[in-house]
Amino acid sequence: MQMSRHTRRAFSAAAILGLASVLGTSSSSAQQKTIKVGVTLPLTGADAEDATRIKYGAMMAIDDANGKGGAGGYKIEVITLDSGTATAGQYDPAQAATNTKKLVADPMVVANIGPQMSGEGKAMTPILSEADLATITPSSTNPDITDPKMAGQFKPKGRAIYFRTVTTDAFQGPNMANFFAANLKVKSIYILDDSGAYGVGIADSFQRQAEKSGIKVLGRDQLNPKEADYTTILTKIKALNPDAIYYGGVAQAGVKLAKQAYDIVPNMIKGGGDGVHGGSFLTGGGFPAVEGWYSTIAGPHLTEDPALAEWVKTYTQKYGKTPDDYAITAYDGALVVLDAIKRVAESGKPVTRSNVRDAMQTTNLKTLQGVVAFDDNGDIKDRTVSVFQYKRNPSYPDDDVIHQQVYLGPAPQS
Repeated sequence: MQMSRHTRRAFSAAAILGLASVLGTSSSSAQQKTIKVGVTLPLTGADAEDATRIKYGAMMAIDDANGKGGAGGYKIEVITLDSGTATAGQYDPAQAATNTKKLVADPMVVANIGPQMSGEGKAMTPILSEADLATITPSSTNPDITDPKMAGQFKPKGRAIYFRTVTTDAFQGPNMANFFAANLKVKSIYILDDSGAYGVGIADSFQRQAEKSGIKVLGRDQLNPKEADYTTILTKIKALNPDAIYYGGVAQAGVKLAKQAYDIVPNMIKGGGDGVHGGSFLTGGGFPAVEGWYSTIAGPHLTEDPALAEWVKTYTQKYGKTPDDYAITAYDGALVVLDAIKRVAESGKPVTRSNVRDAMQTTNLKTLQGVVAFDDNGDIKDRTVSVFQYKRNPSYPDDDVIHQQVYLGPAPQS
């Protein structure tokens, strides 16, 4: 059962802003030591705008903790690694694997924050598992990575290694299909994906639930993210005249799709998952191309919560841009890591990656989004999916990720 929004927000803004400070307070006066935490994100390419917001969210928590003495007396040194490449034009699974090997090779690294994308996660997890190095993702949602049926591929050592502060596409895709059927009254649809692990997975889960909900799927195509022209596919879709298009994928193909769809099928309902939510899609596609698009995030909407107003203000002043919801789940992910390090240190055990992993597994921590706890697979227990629509608000800058998307509420659960 989920906590109510009121329950999740029952603590004050001052307490929220003090979370990292509390985690950074050591119970002893022992001489401070240093340990390392990785931050691995695609800071190059089409998704760099959102990845940067995520990085800032994580760094805000770590900086706060270090400013108060570290976590359990340990100063946190951050190793930031870029998993995007110019060649890929977005996240690159091969680069993500290379970065993970660098982290694993450094015995001082006790945890990682990231990745942003599930394609990175699939490349990283076997390496992380072999090293017993836990990661926590604020935005990666493909369910395969934590599915016990696929443990042999993604966690060969058997222990949960991939933790999330968002839910998975086992909920995000189907819940959006429910929204299309129940709220938008869609009767027919055409489905697209971008061939990536995230895009294919969320499109698959959306399609299965759409068909169960009585939506007729008129066809499905795959977009090559490196191609420039999708007009042939869009012209075919226009001739079929579905009520809507659903796109599973991220910004590299999504931005081009939005611009070309605006020219060819401007009045058709269009939507996707969190791959079309946030700054990379908003600034890359721009208005009027993104106007009217529906999107989801795999968690509760937080940036407009009055209880978080001071946090949002602090973030905006510190980094010069507004946070999105995944900046908040990144902050929460860093809090989980800091809390685990603190609990291990205070227990008297050595602060090793295995002990930190064990502590992360038993997390029960009050964060910005509420209490974060994980199931045996590393998935967060909360299953909220939130729905938005892009609607240009001339009172704010066009790249304001808070005010250029209207929150429509939680998606109907299956």
